[in-house]
Amino acid sequence: MINGLPLHLTLTFIATTLITLVFLFIALKIGSRPVHRAIYPIIIVWTIGQAILGGLGFYLDFDANPPRFLLAIGLPILLIIFVLIKYPRVLCGLPLRLLTFMHIIRIPVEIILFGLYQEGHIPRLMTYEGRNFDILAGMTGPLIALIAFRGGIQKQLLIFWNIIGLALLLNIVANAVLSTPLPFQQFAFERPNVAVFYFPFIWLPAVVVPAVFFAHLTSLLHLIRK
Repeated sequence: MINGLPLHLTLTFIATTLITLVFLFIALKIGSRPVHRAIYPIIIVWTIGQAILGGLGFYLDFDANPPRFLLAIGLPILLIIFVLIKYPRVLCGLPLRLLTFMHIIRIPVEIILFGLYQEGHIPRLMTYEGRNFDILAGMTGPLIALIAFRGGIQKQLLIFWNIIGLALLLNIVANAVLSTPLPFQQFAFERPNVAVFYFPFIWLPAVVVPAVFFAHLTSLLHLIRK
């Protein structure tokens, strides 16, 4: 854990991650009953494993080659893409409205990031005062979930919103990765992004970001196939 960090930031982020998993588990249970029992253990083991690695300082070896941080964010993203290609029909059964509403978790994430910036553990560009506009997706997600399903599914609205939300997500992920003190760092040399190498904030790239990425891609897959 990060020494000297206000406890409320740590506890709030842990709670946000757990809420994200609850959203994900409910969506999987509703939409893919034959599959969710096999997926749950994988997600739980991965989440606990990342907590242990982050707590042990596994990701603090910035000279490792290849960078260990790529494991945290790269492996779940590759797995999501594989599942999307391999089991599109199963994923299209997931509840679209719930997948849209779950983006509300991006609001507390952005507030926590701002707190981490104020404490000096991430650069300003990763906050809504910098280059991070991801909070807009969190604020509009519940609204879209309310209005886009009245009188049937408003397909074009949902496609447009998911594309914008995905673009916002990719924007902050790119800026966050390129601000880490790793060989490919491009930004924030005076105050690099170091918080995500520690528990519990390793869950941001390893759990929360993949869950949001999964929700967007699954929703787009559902809408396009529909």
